[in-house]
Amino acid sequence: MTRSHPRVGPLASRATSREALDVDALLDDRRTGIIVCCGSGGVGKTTTSAALALRAAERGRKVVVLTIDPARRLAQSMGIAALDNTPRPVAGVRGSADHGGSLDAMMLDMKRTFDEVVESQATPEKARQILENPFYVALSSSFAGTQEYMAMEKLGQLRRDAAAAGTYDLIVVDTPPSRSALDFLDAPERLSSFLDGRLVRMLLAPARGPARLMTAGFGLVTGALSRILGGQFLVDLQTFVAALDTVFGGFRARAQQTYALLQAPGTAFLVVAAPENDALREAAYFVERLGEDRMPLAGLVVNRASPAALGSLSADEAMGASARLRREADSPTAALTAGLLRLHADRERTVEREAALRERFAAAHPTVATAVVPALAGDVHDLEGLRRIGELLAQQ
Repeated sequence: MTRSHPRVGPLASRATSREALDVDALLDDRRTGIIVCCGSGGVGKTTTSAALALRAAERGRKVVVLTIDPARRLAQSMGIAALDNTPRPVAGVRGSADHGGSLDAMMLDMKRTFDEVVESQATPEKARQILENPFYVALSSSFAGTQEYMAMEKLGQLRRDAAAAGTYDLIVVDTPPSRSALDFLDAPERLSSFLDGRLVRMLLAPARGPARLMTAGFGLVTGALSRILGGQFLVDLQTFVAALDTVFGGFRARAQQTYALLQAPGTAFLVVAAPENDALREAAYFVERLGEDRMPLAGLVVNRASPAALGSLSADEAMGASARLRREADSPTAALTAGLLRLHADRERTVEREAALRERFAAAHPTVATAVVPALAGDVHDLEGLRRIGELLAQQ
């Protein structure tokens, strides 16, 4: 595969080494219609997505945030009892009546989304046959990659509905953890490979072609499969594949349209990472993969960074002072002070280590604008916490 240079959005294209990510400029830019937050697991993508969505809404955008992460933290943070496949309004958005902003939230239900695709693309009778087929039940519930396929479908649905009805002018997408966060980019190609595979073509041959295509070779293969899998098993499988053929054709076309939408200038990808070696290595993978796929990268968010100490005492100086106190003083106050100095030294070393990791990333990816969000004292569990995260994202 020939590698291409990354297409970057307006923010990233102006970025230089260690340039701060201007989050508010990204949110206020009415040309930005989709923000995709991706990164490895456990780095705060869901919180970042929700904080960006809330800040955009409170700055006048009509926003929907779609989470694909199975965790329920987003619903809890936004005060919604439960998220499902339908956007739900979030109460408590400040100034929404004055500036026209609004915020809805939803969680991807891949089974329900798959059912909606079938119902919209097939006749009622064919849809019923597909929905009741045991292979469809397994595919729509647990087949590897189904979540990513349906994420593409739901994002496309939201975008089409927004364009038709003007319901939203910004969609914020929270992606699955680990490298599967980018699997939805591969959905059209993987779906095409499945539909065009040799086994699927063979199973569709009786339905697509005349009887003369039923050659002796085909009969031998299906006979062998019947003996191995059972006659009814093969009949169910053939029925399922034939019924889904036309349905998947429409879905494949829409998934390819959504893929093109993700490459368009109105989309911005944000890579979220923790200030740790493994997480930043994964972030580098995401950045490079987005560049290869010509996806517009807006920048990197380094989440939960250790805040720098207020004083100017270095780690080595603090450790030296602690050692002198332990040697030269023998009192509870001296012991307490020595312990505090050691804590200060440990914190300074953590800050220095994280800064070195960020410098290494910046040296390897000098055009990626970065926002660094310090760790909060507690977990984010309400709108005030999300608001605080949004403020920290903007204070770069």
